[in-house]
Amino acid sequence: MLEHHVRNYISDKLSSFGINSDPYGLELTAVFVLVVIGVATISYLITRHIIVRTITNVLHRANKPLLESFSNNKVFEKLTLLVPITILDLLIPLALGHYNLLSAIADKLLSISILVIFLAMLFALLDALNDFATSKGITRRMPIKSFVQLTKLFAFFVGIVVSMSILASESPVIFLSGLGVATGFVMLVFKDTILGFVAGIQLSANRMISLNDWIEMDAYKANGTVEEISLTTVKVRNFDNTVSMLPAYALVQNAFVNWQGMSDSGGRRIKRAVNIDVNSIRFMTDEEVESLKDIRILREYLFEKTKEIKTFNEELDDIPHLGNIRQMTNMGIFRAYLAAYLRTHKDIHPYMMFMVRQLEPTAEGLPLQIYAFTNNTDWVFYEGVQADIFDHIYSIMPLFDLRPFQVFGGYDAVALGLSNANRSSTSKPTV
Repeated sequence: MLEHHVRNYISDKLSSFGINSDPYGLELTAVFVLVVIGVATISYLITRHIIVRTITNVLHRANKPLLESFSNNKVFEKLTLLVPITILDLLIPLALGHYNLLSAIADKLLSISILVIFLAMLFALLDALNDFATSKGITRRMPIKSFVQLTKLFAFFVGIVVSMSILASESPVIFLSGLGVATGFVMLVFKDTILGFVAGIQLSANRMISLNDWIEMDAYKANGTVEEISLTTVKVRNFDNTVSMLPAYALVQNAFVNWQGMSDSGGRRIKRAVNIDVNSIRFMTDEEVESLKDIRILREYLFEKTKEIKTFNEELDDIPHLGNIRQMTNMGIFRAYLAAYLRTHKDIHPYMMFMVRQLEPTAEGLPLQIYAFTNNTDWVFYEGVQADIFDHIYSIMPLFDLRPFQVFGGYDAVALGLSNANRSSTSKPTV
């Protein structure tokens, strides 16, 4: 009815100018189509230069990072296309109303175009929100990208169903009911997607992993920083700059190490042992103990320990045999020295556990383990501190008349040969 009145109105106006036009003629239809195209063009210009510019100015003053995310993902460009296409979809069927076939084809094509542009705008909007969340650090606590990809996947399937319903002129419910038959096929094709989505929820709910976490997963030879968490994969940049793509469900099903707790704690653990040659462990004489009192960090320990041992030995009623009295050993003093050394070290965390302990003896000697935490978690800093500590340990050992255990090697063989040669040259020949 509206179409009939519009056509008659335009026909009367053209007749008033001396132009004879049939309300349902080809000439008037062409004029009608051109008018509709003109209206759509005007709406595009208004949307692009007024509405979009206004939204841009508001976002620029209110939230510049959000504006940059929208601009980078071209959200506004999709919006400016959606408005004129919608107007064309409403008015072109009216303009071609007398030509039923053309009107039906144009209506279906324009409806599908609206759907495609709407989905494109929705995808761009989701990408923009994901970028904005990443810039704000929200994605460190929650894998936003996984939910974005799931929403896109769902919207894509809905778009296909609606497009098919438009082309077939049937209700979308009919096509949706037919999906039940293909459920098994869909689950088979999208098995990784479904498993990845479930794993993503578990990773997020249990806070097992976040962006920029340092993880190590031996099963996939991954050892590096998490760069991206998507619906199906986790992207890890290894320390050698290679990239490992891990299935999201693998992080739930298999064991991995997340080193982020160490980074957040502010201390990185040193746990390394030096093997002492047990043949070098012995009692210290009083003169040797007195000489070691010149070491400032040992002075208090030696004074207290000497007093304690002296009191114990004076109370003995038995014969002062070596097996009855107490004496200090070079190993015990060395352990006390290392504990004091760690306590006063400027790069060792003062509020975290540190100790020097003996482990079970092995064929390679008696392991003396250093257990402490550096006050900086940077890898290069940590390795430097650890190396300095053990450089000092090996260098200071001779002061306590201790030897590190070392497997007999080529240098030892040469030294032994030279020693035997010197001994042979100095010995007197027998007659």
